[in-house]
Amino acid sequence: MADTPTRALLIVLDSVGIGGAPDAAAYGDAGADTLGHIAQGCATGAGDRTGLRAGPLHLPNLARLGLGLAMRAAGGKTFRDLMPDGEPAALWGHAVETSRGKDSPSGHWEIAGCPVDFDWGYFPDTQPTFPQWLTDAIISEADLPGILGNRHAPGTAIVEEWGAEHLRTGKPICYTSVDSVLQIAAHEEQFGLARLYEICTLTRRLCDPLKIARVIARPFKGDPQTGFSRTANRKDFAMSPPEGTLFDRLYEAGRAAISVGKVGDIFAHRHTGEEVKPSGDDACLTAAIEALDRLPAGGLIFANLVDFDSDYGHRRDLPGYAAALEAFDRRVPEIEAALRPGDLCILTADHGNDPTWRGTDHTREQVPVIGFGPGIAGGTIGLRESFADIGATVTQWLGIDPPRSGSAFMVRT
Repeated sequence: MADTPTRALLIVLDSVGIGGAPDAAAYGDAGADTLGHIAQGCATGAGDRTGLRAGPLHLPNLARLGLGLAMRAAGGKTFRDLMPDGEPAALWGHAVETSRGKDSPSGHWEIAGCPVDFDWGYFPDTQPTFPQWLTDAIISEADLPGILGNRHAPGTAIVEEWGAEHLRTGKPICYTSVDSVLQIAAHEEQFGLARLYEICTLTRRLCDPLKIARVIARPFKGDPQTGFSRTANRKDFAMSPPEGTLFDRLYEAGRAAISVGKVGDIFAHRHTGEEVKPSGDDACLTAAIEALDRLPAGGLIFANLVDFDSDYGHRRDLPGYAAALEAFDRRVPEIEAALRPGDLCILTADHGNDPTWRGTDHTREQVPVIGFGPGIAGGTIGLRESFADIGATVTQWLGIDPPRSGSAFMVRT
């Protein structure tokens, strides 16, 4: 196999955690188990929804690869239906996060070999929530008549509450959550998408001293009579990650990178290569599979499937989450068929978002690590003490310098 050209496909199933991390209690998440509680809910009927799905959680392909074994090893809930029949078809294991925080930048940066070794900034759950100097600067520099919201709130609820006033006044809706974010919502047509992105760009600069992980543009459409709905043109403006990520190493080695979904946003577009950003997990997975046709030897496709998190985890929608997992599982054979000799695919996650948990926040959990490809034998890789082992494995597989942190869990021979 050593003479076979190598490529890698890394797919992050956003928020698909498999049981509480060792430090979950410090985050208020002792007992959280995204996948285990989804499977449990499906077994008891809580996952049923007319016209969507019914019955036990059905993930035969992920079970075949070893997902249930990873769940059991992580100490999460286990179910016979999620165990393989015989030996697993993939390398399987579980990883714990060492970064501070439980948000997408923390998880993705660590996956790429750069754990977050500083504390993110957060806004207090007060009204108003943002410091006066920050709101004054946003209003002044963006030439705004003011802002609306200025508090902690779920995105869909605050748009319904302030959407009409936003249309009347032209003031954007600014809000946050328990994550390290400042979100700005505005009407995509009346306010303008380009204008919204401009405001988020300057707000990103203003938030850098506060170490706010992301400023997020949340465009929406609609009116007070028919209701408002968010569009697919969300855009994240993240802090730039530390030097030495997986993407940096690819760039230094002159290798190709293709980023699918919100990956480019998370890494502040630094060396993230060709960026493809379709709407929805199914379209993102299609884009990642199709990208294999044009990915040269030595290259990487890094894809994020965000709907698990944004559409189902945060909204505490257990049946929707279960249906999304089953939809992904049905396409696993398509991924396998698209891989060539020398290719490595790794499935993992960046944090948890237990739909049975209190509130609407992410949950601090372990994540699965599933590796497969033509000629790769199944077996355990055990507990990985950092998500960074994933990035280290990818660089080892591709034959380039490793990222800043991490130890490879497989050696190409």
